Amino acid sequence: MNDAVRIRRLGHSDQGGRPDGVQVMVAKGYAYVGHMLSDGITVIDVHDPRAPKPVNFVACPPALRSNHIQVHDGLLLAVNAPNVWALQQYASEGDYFGKPITESFSKREKNFIPGIRVFDLKQDPASPREIGFMPVDGIGPHRIWWVGGRYAYASVHFEGFIDHVLAVIDMADPTKPEIVGRWWLPGMHTAAGETPGWPKGQRWALHHMLTAGNLGFAAWRDGGLTIMDLAEPTAPKLVVHRNWCPPYAGGTHSPLPLPGRGLAVVADEGNSNRCEKGIAYTWVFDVRTPANPVTIATLPTPKEDDFCAKGGKFGPHNLHENRPGSLQSEELIFATYQNAGVRVFDISDAYEPKEIARYVPPPPERVVDIRPGAERVVQSADVFAAADGTLYVTDNNGGLTILAFEG
Repeated sequence: MNDAVRIRRLGHSDQGGRPDGVQVMVAKGYAYVGHMLSDGITVIDVHDPRAPKPVNFVACPPALRSNHIQVHDGLLLAVNAPNVWALQQYASEGDYFGKPITESFSKREKNFIPGIRVFDLKQDPASPREIGFMPVDGIGPHRIWWVGGRYAYASVHFEGFIDHVLAVIDMADPTKPEIVGRWWLPGMHTAAGETPGWPKGQRWALHHMLTAGNLGFAAWRDGGLTIMDLAEPTAPKLVVHRNWCPPYAGGTHSPLPLPGRGLAVVADEGNSNRCEKGIAYTWVFDVRTPANPVTIATLPTPKEDDFCAKGGKFGPHNLHENRPGSLQSEELIFATYQNAGVRVFDISDAYEPKEIARYVPPPPERVVDIRPGAERVVQSADVFAAADGTLYVTDNNGGLTILAFEG
């Protein structure tokens, strides 16, 4: 049985037998799902959200995956990154989340060329057509942000660095994307003689950055949050760096600027099974003075069940990112909370956020997640809120669930 408040289920898809999903984008009646393990992108016809139909699968080159994607203005940008979980076969997820990627991902047993692929969707949105590829030296990209315009921003590992750093990509010619800028936290450029200044057991690495005007809000896992000056996009400059790990567990994952209100919502990923590292929070910052962000609240932690004992991961993962063409709100926050499903919060009073809706899907039929400690519980990964209130929610094992927000 599912648990629902002010959200009802419309439809579901097993994504053509590939139920592992991470990032989802929706445009012109199609959902595009980047996979955790299936090494490609599934295209789903969602013109009728009650009867979604998988219509295509775009495979990655061998040993690579496209778990993170962007869709805008008839283009699809997809990371091509090594499927670390399949290649490395980690003994524990703590090895991945608690060490630099260059230390944890050491067994590169297959040759691969990481980078970012660009697909045209204008001719046929059901059949993405590759028009460009940007190879990257090193382990390659993790996540990307692009909502049109000349520049995209990605987290990329380059040779000579200890982990993912900020990369600025020139998209002036989509057939020939080009790296035109980089920025990193001090201590990450080991080839230049820098040494990490953070404690062992932490992972300082860019997860991703969202932009608002000339500012970038970047989440650095255990390294916290930076606000970047992007007035000159090819030369990002640091405005401020804030970190709350310790005393909190870190895993800063998803930033969401709300520029009209001078706010930013920042989610720390719950990245340990059964809350082994404690409870992760989603923070509300006052950023009216970008050089002095102030924490003013946290979103309410779901408490109607014992989610730590439920199994799997509990806590924030992704936030709906207010993309152009989607439901854009600076008062409603849509978030996935892994084994607690999808949540909707009202932050019209930023000092007293309230949960106003939720949907917790039933457990998946089977576990396809090969990561250590995976359990047969819901693990909601990403949520895309369409302009009409339709929610598209992915799961690491449970396929795509389509919901109606009745708020």
